[in-house]
Amino acid sequence: MPYSIMLDAGHGGRDPGAVYNGRQEKDDALRLTMAVGEILQNNGIDVQYTRTTDVYQTPYEKAMEANNAGVDFFISIHRNSYPTDNEVSGVETLVYDLSGLKYQMAQDINDQLEAVGFVNLGVKARPNLVVLRRTRMPALLVEAGFINSDVDNELFDNNFQDIARAIAGGVLDTLSSEGIIENDSFRVQVGAFRNRRYAERLLNELLEQGFPAFLDDSGPYIRVQIGYFTDMDDAVEMEQRLKQAGYPTVIVQ
Repeated sequence: MPYSIMLDAGHGGRDPGAVYNGRQEKDDALRLTMAVGEILQNNGIDVQYTRTTDVYQTPYEKAMEANNAGVDFFISIHRNSYPTDNEVSGVETLVYDLSGLKYQMAQDINDQLEAVGFVNLGVKARPNLVVLRRTRMPALLVEAGFINSDVDNELFDNNFQDIARAIAGGVLDTLSSEGIIENDSFRVQVGAFRNRRYAERLLNELLEQGFPAFLDDSGPYIRVQIGYFTDMDDAVEMEQRLKQAGYPTVIVQ
């Protein structure tokens, strides 16, 4: 049977979540959740949702829905908020405790979101959250930027599909590295180095030009790569952009 994940769009219905200048967390969360789910489904994951429309459920109801469905993993997607507008920005992922598959996946998701351009605020333990405490399967909660940060909102709006790919990519990277699934995604590789300093120099150069690059140091070489693409055409399009910018490239899986 395929690996199953329940995706939860935070808040909903009469609960808007955080609100900033008329923008409601529940709307951003639902839109992003559906985009992430589509990518995961295209990669053979059995995706279920706590909601696909603007309805209200308590956190307890969401946890029970996941338990009753018997899914393998639970991911709740939110936007963060801070008491003072435009004071804090970045992404963080919350887990019950800092151990196991959920912790590795949370780190992988944060790393991917950092490559898109967010400040990485780290993975934090929140054992008091109902959707993390009452779910029987590994669970995490992704805070995809602060809704009352103009910087994060601009990044969210201008790089929405990259953000969805980053979250899905983090999920699939973890499951692939643990041997749970086979990862058939495509990436565009721009360089491979033994010297980390050279790899970081190229990484920073690409990031400054707006390319969502990251480092993969899982093998003997430190590879500078871009994207998480489920469709070869998307990988080819990114490769063409990089070649126009003067970089040698190769598409890898």
